[in-house]
Amino acid sequence: MTSVASIDSPERPDLSTIGTIAGKEIRDAIHSRWFWLWTFAFAGLASFTAAVALPGSQVAGFGNFGRTAASLVALAQIIVPLMGLTLGAYSIAGQKENGALRFLLSHPISRTEAFWGTYLGLAASLAATVFGGFGIAGIITVAQGGGVNADSFIRIAILSWLLAVSMLGLGMLISTFADRASAALGIAIFTWLGFAFIGDLGVIGTSVATSLPTWSLLLTAVLNPVEAFRLASLTAFSGSLDVLGPAGRYAVDTFGDNLGWMLFLVMGAWVVVPTILAWWRFNRIGDL
Repeated sequence: MTSVASIDSPERPDLSTIGTIAGKEIRDAIHSRWFWLWTFAFAGLASFTAAVALPGSQVAGFGNFGRTAASLVALAQIIVPLMGLTLGAYSIAGQKENGALRFLLSHPISRTEAFWGTYLGLAASLAATVFGGFGIAGIITVAQGGGVNADSFIRIAILSWLLAVSMLGLGMLISTFADRASAALGIAIFTWLGFAFIGDLGVIGTSVATSLPTWSLLLTAVLNPVEAFRLASLTAFSGSLDVLGPAGRYAVDTFGDNLGWMLFLVMGAWVVVPTILAWWRFNRIGDL
């Protein structure tokens, strides 16, 4: 019987091999109808969001750019996690089901190289989708005369990509436990619902029912990557979380100017931890 320690090659991963696999994933994404569906859906919705953000209007105290940015944040926190989760969930389980993963590993390629090549290729594909959508939205906003705070706009786009790759890692972790792509996708969709809807409504309902202290309400929100993204994005263009009520004011009073960086680090942790766990689990699957 093959021992756990011998499942993966003890040699240092070859970066050129990882790059080759990543390039293959990017090419596969280009030829995938699902990738283009997500790309056109996000770009189209981002463009529509920017187009309806009429110059001169005010929403929740924000001006022209604030209206567009707030709308894009609301769009990203729904669409982006679903993109990352579904792509990640299908990545390993789908290749295992159709035999592509077994064929890949029949070559002199370690599991570590296969995993990181797949991850980096999908992360690059998500970057093209996210930054492309935000780029189109920015062009439309400028064309309408709404004005764009470039630093804040770029920061929100980067945070959106971090949210996408954090969900990609989580999706790949889910995929390592599933034998069929349909099962992995089903779990990924339920996870998305939990993060995007149940988590937010649950926090509000629990706070009302149990009178949670403000600090615990903020902590509960930050532990949800979608909520952490929303808080970090709001600080990018408003500089304040007052629009979120007591939790926002508590965060501003407690962390001050460091709040944005703290939330950025939280997003970074959501990128690293699920991905490392997925890599660890992938190297310990007995039969692919």
